[in-house]
Amino acid sequence: MKRAPTGLVTSPLFQRHDPGPGHPERAERLDAIAERLEASGLAAELDGAQAQAAPHEALLRVHPADYVEHVRAAVESGAGHVDSTDANVGAHSHAAALAAAGGALLAVDRVAAGEWSSAFVAARPPGHHAEEAFAMGFCLFNNAVIAARHAQATHAFQRVAIVDWDVHHGNGTQHLTEGDPSIFYASLHQFPHYPGTGRSDERGRGDGQGSVLNCPLAPGTGDAEWLAAFEGQVLPALEAFDPQLVIVSAGFDAHLLDPLSDTRLSAQAYGVMTRGLAQVAGARCGGRLVALLEGGYSLEGLARSVEAHLGALVSA
Repeated sequence: MKRAPTGLVTSPLFQRHDPGPGHPERAERLDAIAERLEASGLAAELDGAQAQAAPHEALLRVHPADYVEHVRAAVESGAGHVDSTDANVGAHSHAAALAAAGGALLAVDRVAAGEWSSAFVAARPPGHHAEEAFAMGFCLFNNAVIAARHAQATHAFQRVAIVDWDVHHGNGTQHLTEGDPSIFYASLHQFPHYPGTGRSDERGRGDGQGSVLNCPLAPGTGDAEWLAAFEGQVLPALEAFDPQLVIVSAGFDAHLLDPLSDTRLSAQAYGVMTRGLAQVAGARCGGRLVALLEGGYSLEGLARSVEAHLGALVSA
């Protein structure tokens, strides 16, 4: 039987999110990805789809109604940021954020239905720093947790894993899930670094104790250290959790060219990590894997890394 394709979710709205002049989280990031996928021939192997706005009820599984309204009102008022000064917004940022969350839902639905074997959502703004009711770190809504809760509510998945390899720890994702044993959160990240969370002794709380695995890695580390932690800690813990869906907070800002980190990963390392996740997903949950773009601010480093990531998914 022919293997289902890997999906690629995009939207013109993602390019219209404008955090302001000189901001590292810029529309050119998506242009660089698209150009690289075309040049490599990978674009022809992907099944494209366009994101739509996430329905209100999907947001409310993660964020309070007054926060969702607060984001909309702040953007429509012409504010330059929401909550923290590093959550910059422009006129189209609310629509883009809704589409980013909606793209994650679309990817989950297509993968859950078996229409796609895996999916990559090339969205802006990113999401893993967004707290329950506070925007920060370029993020407005927490796309990964919105996707996980949607998978549980709509597809009856009882165990969802979120693996985060952005160079910055996903504080919002951890805080939103750390009390719930039905979601396993694993993060590799530079430490100390923004946002200051992600120590190895942060393991969850209450009923979720043990549902968080943080692998903090020192500035200056590279492929050897990251892959040792990934293969020695993350993959065994993921296998033990036995997920029904794997969601990846796929930040590519640990690349050695990235201006916002002091980590030295090669693009090839992202391919290695992707193959590892795909193997676990293949063995545990029918290959169901959804990757959501987070960081990555060197255009060349980002494009190379996404190429390696998607190449591994396509060939898995």
